[in-house]
Amino acid sequence: MPASPVSRDPVDPPENDPSGEHGGEDRILTVPNLITLVRLACLPVFVWLLLGENNREAAAALLAVLGATDWVDGYVARRFHQVSTVGKVLDPVADRLLFFTAIVTIIIDGAAPLWFCIAVLVREVLVAGATLLLAALGARRIDVTWYGKAGTFGLMFAFPLFLAGSSAVSWHELAQIAAWICGIPGLVLSYYSAITYVPMAAEALRSGRAEGHGATRQRG
Repeated sequence: MPASPVSRDPVDPPENDPSGEHGGEDRILTVPNLITLVRLACLPVFVWLLLGENNREAAAALLAVLGATDWVDGYVARRFHQVSTVGKVLDPVADRLLFFTAIVTIIIDGAAPLWFCIAVLVREVLVAGATLLLAALGARRIDVTWYGKAGTFGLMFAFPLFLAGSSAVSWHELAQIAAWICGIPGLVLSYYSAITYVPMAAEALRSGRAEGHGATRQRG
């Protein structure tokens, strides 16, 4: 009996496969992953510039570039079909590591208000801890909200501006004002997004457990 059109070629990639090939998401050596690794490699340079060389101007410029390029690896992965399992894990880990390292380094340097840095760190620790707990409990993935993205965007520019505002650049007073303009809304939005994640997390946990039970019954 002739094969059906669907079964004629079992190696044809499905139409909804964004990688364009089977097993595409298992790739490690991709351009987006390389970009992420380069951003990670810049972290020791940032720490050295700020604490080793006491060069707030250069540290601010590097941190601003690292923050501004946060979207590049994800865009390249989607645009050129190079989404990978490693990248899905590496990218958010790199972002959180960059955030934590930058804030702790700035606290040591004293370029930004301590209360502001602590407030940002507390929120990040709570969200990171909740994310790990939900994953361990079997919750499905929660998409980042617009408020979360906007808050992170504001904070990523606030900290370089605080550094510039505490440096010897000619526009340091303007940088301080701009830091607060970016920082306060960014902080408020980041905490608001954390609150909105609570009902989303509960639903993700229910859905994830339901899917897990369904898969268990099918295997049984």
